Parts: sequence; structure tokens; C-alpha cells
Amino acid sequence: MTREEKSIAIEDLTAQLAGTNIIYVSDISGLDAETTSNLRRACFKAGIKLEVVKNTLLAKAMEASDNDYGDLPSVLTGNSAIFISDVANAPGKIIKDFRKKSAKPVLKGAYINSEIYLGDDQLDALATIKSKEELIGEIIGLLQSPAQRVISALQNQFAGSEEAEA
Repeated sequence: MTREEKSIAIEDLTAQLAGTNIIYVSDISGLDAETTSNLRRACFKAGIKLEVVKNTLLAKAMEASDNDYGDLPSVLTGNSAIFISDVANAPGKIIKDFRKKSAKPVLKGAYINSEIYLGDDQLDALATIKSKEELIGEIIGLLQSPAQRVISALQNQFAGSEEAEA
């Protein structure tokens, strides 16, 4: 790879990193062609971009980015692939699902909304993070619940007073 090609690759990676707040770094080496294809297909269906990257280029892109990746570049050893998503728990769920059948992919680390997660032991926590939409849905449900009880109580009282008049 020439210096110019590396420069272009770093610029492309920097642009990808700038466009998201959710990045998982994992090791998918050793997966056979069929499993890799299945992983890519699952990622595509979930709206996740999966890309195998060179560690040095990704580290330079992280350095050039406006985001603070903290210690995340320290996990960039061996083979690395990045999962870029709009939903915080989607890559974690896919990795966890694939781990039921294989030892890979292995989570190296993740950057989610300015938070850094290092190590494969974080996978369970990352897979259960609630997405923004799930949190909003829960909040709306909690806010509606008391109002629904008041309306229901008023309707019951109103229905009871009509029966008493009849």
C-alpha cells in the first residue's frame, strides 16, 4: 500500500468514525468463509457496517477524529474488524449470537456515545444496553401509566354514578 493509498484509507476511516457514536472492534480471524458470510449478512440485515481494517490505519483515524477514544487504540493488535452501527446494542447482540456456535468473533473493545469498553468480558453488558428508542418507549410507557389509571378511575366512577341514577 502506497503512502497516498494509506492517507486515503485513513481519511475514509476518519470520516466513518466521525459519522457514528457506536463502534465495536473485534477479532473475526479464523472464521471460515461460510461463517464470515453469515456474519456479514446478519450485520447487513441489522443495519451494521462490518469492515476488516488495518490496526495502524484505524489507530491513526482515531487519533485524527474529534472523538476521544481513550484506551481503545490499545486493543488494536492482531486481526481487527469494526462494526459501525446506529443502535448501541445491535453489534453486541450479533457477536453474542455468533458466539453460540463459534469462539469468534471476540470483542476487543467498543466506543459507545463517548464511553469506552475494553475486553471480551464486556460483551454481555453491551448486548443488553437499551437503545435510544427502547429507552424513549419505556419513558413514554411510564408517563402514560399514571394518566391511564386516573382516566380509568374517572370512567369507573362516572359509570358507577350513572348506574346509581338509573
